[in-house]
Amino acid sequence: MVGQTVVVVGGSAGIGLETARRARKAGAEVVLTARSPGRLERAAQEVDARTTAAFDATDPASVAAFFEELSSPVDHVMVTAGGPHYGPLLEMDAAAVRDALSEHIVVALEVARHAPGLMRPGGTLVFVGGTGARRVAPGLGIATAATAAFPPFVAALALELAPVRVNLIAPGFVDTGLSASLLGDQLEDRRAELRHTLPIGRVVTPADVAALAVHLMTNTALTGATYDIDGGQQFT
Repeated sequence: MVGQTVVVVGGSAGIGLETARRARKAGAEVVLTARSPGRLERAAQEVDARTTAAFDATDPASVAAFFEELSSPVDHVMVTAGGPHYGPLLEMDAAAVRDALSEHIVVALEVARHAPGLMRPGGTLVFVGGTGARRVAPGLGIATAATAAFPPFVAALALELAPVRVNLIAPGFVDTGLSASLLGDQLEDRRAELRHTLPIGRVVTPADVAALAVHLMTNTALTGATYDIDGGQQFT
């Protein structure tokens, strides 16, 4: 990745920050974006980012402005922004359902509109979805439908944007700050359960997902596909 530039949308923590760290170690320059200026600045110092931009990735105008203001070509864009939506379906109003179904796809679509024009040959878009809600179960609510919509969307983008490559990473549980905030005092119990039940015998970490992300950026035969990384969680 020497001489390449990687943009990470949602790069101030977790999977995004770990991917930026791994890309830097491989010789790439990184550009980080996130919503929180304070967290973004700390992350940028940690990985020696070339530049940063603080904005809300769910705002199409902000996404467009960010890419319009980039001063040099880029090679890869990874998008981790956006979180899962859980809860009983019948307790959600129409606006909440629309947001839950469309948030990740709308963010991805706006990035796909603006990033490819800046990309050098061999460029990639890497999006992050999930596997955790593929099974219909009490409490997951709209998350199952939102998870199911992302893979065909990414495959269609790969056809429309070719030769830019487009791929989707689908993690299960990953031991991040976001997971900690969602689970609260149940976090350690969940970790222990996964260590016991996952075929790999341990919890998936941001470093695991980052390794896959960098591989998708550098392997030029990969496009239009969804890559599960859950330690076998969906089979247990």
